[in-house]
Amino acid sequence: MRQIKINQLMNQPWFSFSLPDFSYAFLSVLLEGVPFILLGTVMSGLIDQFLPARVMTRFLPRSPFAGVCVSALMGLVFPMCECGIVPVIRRLIAKGLPVSNAVAYMLAAPIVNPITALSTYAAFRGQGAAEFTTLRLGLGFFIAALVGMAVYNLSIGSVLKKEILESVALGSANSGGGGGAPISRRLVAAMDAGVRDFLDVMLYFIVGAAAASVFGTAINQSLFLPLAMHDWLAVPSMMGLAGILALCSSSDAFVAATFVSFPAVAKLAFLVFGPMMDLKLVFIYAAVFRLRFVFGLAVGLFVLIGLICLRLSVIGL
Repeated sequence: MRQIKINQLMNQPWFSFSLPDFSYAFLSVLLEGVPFILLGTVMSGLIDQFLPARVMTRFLPRSPFAGVCVSALMGLVFPMCECGIVPVIRRLIAKGLPVSNAVAYMLAAPIVNPITALSTYAAFRGQGAAEFTTLRLGLGFFIAALVGMAVYNLSIGSVLKKEILESVALGSANSGGGGGAPISRRLVAAMDAGVRDFLDVMLYFIVGAAAASVFGTAINQSLFLPLAMHDWLAVPSMMGLAGILALCSSSDAFVAATFVSFPAVAKLAFLVFGPMMDLKLVFIYAAVFRLRFVFGLAVGLFVLIGLICLRLSVIGL
């Protein structure tokens, strides 16, 4: 009976665009992501004016490895959604945070934070919630730290866009945000910087949200169902689905938990890959990083997370 139902779903067109469905999905992504982007840009403006340049390096361990690991855990104290974190790291990089540390924080914070932990535990209650939550946060930290160390070995010019490199140079020349200016003037300058970041990131976010909404509503999702029978197909297909759906890390666990026919490792791959890389994030990352780096990061994350999850399936997860 289940096979007949799958066959019926598979007989439906693989692509069918519906304007009402697209509009609903697009507005949902906007309403979900814009508040976090707004929060992130407000924080970025405050960082610009009130955080002295190079102060970040004084609070991080001298060891590059330890610094990357600490940065990957910063989400426990400063939790951020993947939509709002890019403006923040943009300012932190300009203030002297090493790019490797910024990338580690960017990738880990949407996963390794209390909000995501609680939502994952609630979503998988009755499905090994504690184990699944621990695996998600642990794998998120491990991947972010590993990628951060890989970025440490790259030249900064191969990672950041030209205008971001210029802001880093400007930050080096400027010892502190607003200097001795009155608080009121610094707050106005902070809001001005935040608005500029908001408009810049929103341009990429809207394009990414539109692309994600088209793929999420027009592509027949039942095409993924037959892939659930084999781990080596289920894992990459669930990562692909995570990239298409572009869900927020605070709510994606509730969607993943509904895929009861998929193996646990495939759902784990969905929950780790999605907050680190999806269609909208490709465009948002492009506001800070070179396109070649963004595409390399996407491929690297897909392969790395896929291989680790497949390895976990071999040992019996």
